[in-house]
Amino acid sequence: MSESELFDAVDALLASRAKLPPPAERKRLRAAHGLTIDEVATALKVRRATVSGWESGKTEPRPPERDAYARLLDKLAELYPADATAAPVQDAAVPATFTATSAPAEAQTLSTGQAPDAADMTAPEDTQAPATAPVAAAPAAAPRPARTTRTSSTSRRSGAKKAAPAGTPAGGTDPRFENGPLAVVDIEDGKVLAYCTGGLVLDVPAKSLPALVDWTLREAKLGQPKLSGPGKDADPLLVLTEAALERYGLPTTLTEEERLAGRLPEGHKVIKQLARAEWKLTKRGFGPWARIYRPATGSERACVQLCIPSWNALDARHWGEAGQLPPAELARVLGVYASRVMTPRGSTAVTGLELMTTLHPPTRASEPDATGKRHSEHNPGSLGKDAIDPMNWPPCEVPDGHPVLKDLPRFHVRGPGEKLFEEAYDWARPMTDAECTLRHLVGIDVNMAFAAGANGLSVGLGEATHVTNPVFDPKLPGSWLVDLSHVDLSKVKVGKDKWVELDGSLLPSPFTPKGEHPEGPAWYATPTVAYAAELGYEVRPLEAWVRYDNGRYLDGWYNRLRDAYLATMADLGVDADLAPADFLTAMDGYKDRDPHLAIVVSAIKATVKGGLGKLRERPRGEGWRPGEPWRALSRPTWRPDIRAAVISRTRINLHRKLVKHAAFTGQYPVAILSDCVVYAADGTSPLDFLPYREGKPLPGGFKLGINPGLVKHEGTQSVLWGEEVRERFNAPELNLARYIKDGTVTDVDNGE
Repeated sequence: MSESELFDAVDALLASRAKLPPPAERKRLRAAHGLTIDEVATALKVRRATVSGWESGKTEPRPPERDAYARLLDKLAELYPADATAAPVQDAAVPATFTATSAPAEAQTLSTGQAPDAADMTAPEDTQAPATAPVAAAPAAAPRPARTTRTSSTSRRSGAKKAAPAGTPAGGTDPRFENGPLAVVDIEDGKVLAYCTGGLVLDVPAKSLPALVDWTLREAKLGQPKLSGPGKDADPLLVLTEAALERYGLPTTLTEEERLAGRLPEGHKVIKQLARAEWKLTKRGFGPWARIYRPATGSERACVQLCIPSWNALDARHWGEAGQLPPAELARVLGVYASRVMTPRGSTAVTGLELMTTLHPPTRASEPDATGKRHSEHNPGSLGKDAIDPMNWPPCEVPDGHPVLKDLPRFHVRGPGEKLFEEAYDWARPMTDAECTLRHLVGIDVNMAFAAGANGLSVGLGEATHVTNPVFDPKLPGSWLVDLSHVDLSKVKVGKDKWVELDGSLLPSPFTPKGEHPEGPAWYATPTVAYAAELGYEVRPLEAWVRYDNGRYLDGWYNRLRDAYLATMADLGVDADLAPADFLTAMDGYKDRDPHLAIVVSAIKATVKGGLGKLRERPRGEGWRPGEPWRALSRPTWRPDIRAAVISRTRINLHRKLVKHAAFTGQYPVAILSDCVVYAADGTSPLDFLPYREGKPLPGGFKLGINPGLVKHEGTQSVLWGEEVRERFNAPELNLARYIKDGTVTDVDNGE
């Protein structure tokens, strides 16, 4: 190479790093000369959106355009020097940062040193424990960035990141994951782009799916730090749009056969490509939530997860329209969820269950032995790494078809004395004549009811022990066979020594989901039996399955989801310390203030319910037959007893409020569906029947607010509407709580 060529190469290298003024100054210089963005773009032979990205700080120019753009700005700076007395221009490319949000000052927490006794159970749902981790801030939404912005995947500069749309968490402080937990991969102008959190967009050089996985692990700097000490970092998540699927040889939709199987066939060409590159798939195969990995070497993991919205990875029941959002907006929605809950590992149900394990890993590293080597050991307080032997499960706690029940006669229906049946309320009654004279039916809904039921709850961590004629212990998790038919709701104890008389016929029984009075011995979880004793009645169990190894396993899980919910609702303008009337006003139309964050709220709620549901997952095809084990039984987190305890606690928490409200006001519920309660009232607002005095609610009763366990307005309809609906469908006990929200009546069950 000649000396002249060497000098040209050096000049080009220097030009590639030409110094540029801050983005705001670039815009000032252009405007000072009267140039439009279109004129600059035409001169530099780039798109208008590209220049706009340079001026907003979303991207930085690359050679050869960078040298020409720097030359233009230098000449303009000579013509229009900056005013030395002016305040310095703020660089618009400064990335968004995380800020910790604390619980409201009035929030209290239960002691972590012991399990709550029966008296403690009146408080936890309305309290807050300290946050387990900082919650990413999400300010009000701003206009989304131009989708054409991009920056080099191998060269990162200050202008490469901008918090746009606002509310998208930027990458964390861990340099390994500086680009955030996930990216949405899309195709634009023939280029593969990865839309990350914080408004960052990366160029993707990968030409095939194996190369994309390799690039993700080597260069993308995606992932999320572990949420607990003995845990593991979250694997990077790639969301593939339809255009990206086509680029990498994947179908944009699954055939009916593939959809039922939940995966592509093993012989698909892309799966063969992965195999040739020595990548493996998990047992669930290449489906909507595929995991591609190589066996770990030491502490290093090599795993990438794919999310494919067009294959229904983002269920519309929980994620709304997220699957149809543009890449940058989808990255924002998933990024906020990932930063506040965790990087999605599958459906919201799967993620809810994974969050439990992530916060309480089954194993941890031991102290060094004599040789200085550490070993894997059980992590105290976790569910352990091994599932309970299916044949060691108490028969009363397992669902029909479980292997422990294989010797039961075919078509045998287990009754209350054989089966633990703790479920949420589905109860209604005819309205009284007095209630029919009122004008409105007002529904109130308990916020995050099942999460509140998990707060401070002591649950079993291991196998159960069978005992006969035990003395009931409200601190001991388990299932108890006991006769509660003698509990009379017309006279109950409220508080330590105060007895009150109620109209028991207008209240549902706290012991059955349908609100029916029990007729003899039945199996109940500990919170249900403890409540019978709290009401002032003696309980004498006939037998029980109890777990002496127990703890508050769900506390960290509750704290994480509560903090995520409260932070996101605060971003939507609903704070935890609002006065009752202000709270109702703030809740009116809160979803319209930022529809994307409203999607996150919906996903957080679904994570709670789905995660608890997964604790008793039933067979899902798999060629299963009754009496045979199914796949979920092999998980340490297959724990129907924990699910039953949470649901029991949730139902009891609600009934306790019903009793307090009835004793103080003489008002009784008309209908209850899970966490929604309907009362007849003269006005249309919950404030028309909730007994607030000088802004303070009835102690132990319903309280308006956004915290888990407090209530919000669900909907209001007229009493005439309720009576007309019941008459039209000839269903005197039609559950009006099911339709109170908007008055639309569907799937009427005629009270059955």
